[in-house]
Amino acid sequence: MDIAVVSRQDGRAWVCAPHIRYLGGTQAKKNALKPWRIKSWCIPKVSTRFIAKMEDVLTVYERPYDPLRPVVCLDEKGKELQAHPPAREPLPPKPGIQGGQGLEDYEYKRQGCANIFLACEPLGGWRRTQVTQERTALTFATQLKQLVDEDFPDADKVVLVTDNLNIHGVWSLYEAFAPQEAKRIADKLEWHYTPEHGSWLNMAELELSALGRQCLNRRIPDAQTLAAECNAWCIERNTAQVTINWHFSASDARIKLRRLYPVIT
Repeated sequence: MDIAVVSRQDGRAWVCAPHIRYLGGTQAKKNALKPWRIKSWCIPKVSTRFIAKMEDVLTVYERPYDPLRPVVCLDEKGKELQAHPPAREPLPPKPGIQGGQGLEDYEYKRQGCANIFLACEPLGGWRRTQVTQERTALTFATQLKQLVDEDFPDADKVVLVTDNLNIHGVWSLYEAFAPQEAKRIADKLEWHYTPEHGSWLNMAELELSALGRQCLNRRIPDAQTLAAECNAWCIERNTAQVTINWHFSASDARIKLRRLYPVIT
């Protein structure tokens, strides 16, 4: 509360109804500022490097569908594994209770963490997930080899879009494979990076968001169950050939984000 409004000379608080009516409700209410509440937001350092990477990725997204040069977006996220504690299994849904939803105890048993790799071809309506215990250069290199040799073996090049995580690069291949094999896989990739603090430009994040809302918004006890659930989710969306209709182009960026571009005189 505002001290000048609600305090007395001896330091004790008091509220006088006529005084409130005189000053108006805004001064008698709690202050509007709430410094303990912080909204998380990405605050990028915009530079010509940011703009160049952004336009590069957006230009890739404008390419027409080409099965010989598929555009593939790759990203990953972690998932905490949680189990229901013994003797506290959730109650099944019942009519008239919490809108027909089941009830579960807030307590849970932590079972560790797992990592989910997700690769998607936005124009082809295809995606694939793989659950791993860790996220390292070795596990990432395995994903690249699978993209080249199993997912798109007939492609001339796999046009790959990733963010700037330290393991996202051809150097990961040289940590996992012999030089000849690493070079062979690298030659099949055309790599494009989103800007730093601009990973929202990676369409794989849209798929990860859908995966989180449709599949992962509940307790999953172990990595095997997580892999099975993610695989079932992929099969359903691949069967329906769910594509991503991306509208934001480089031309749009020059108009809507023109404040980020340097002024050339």
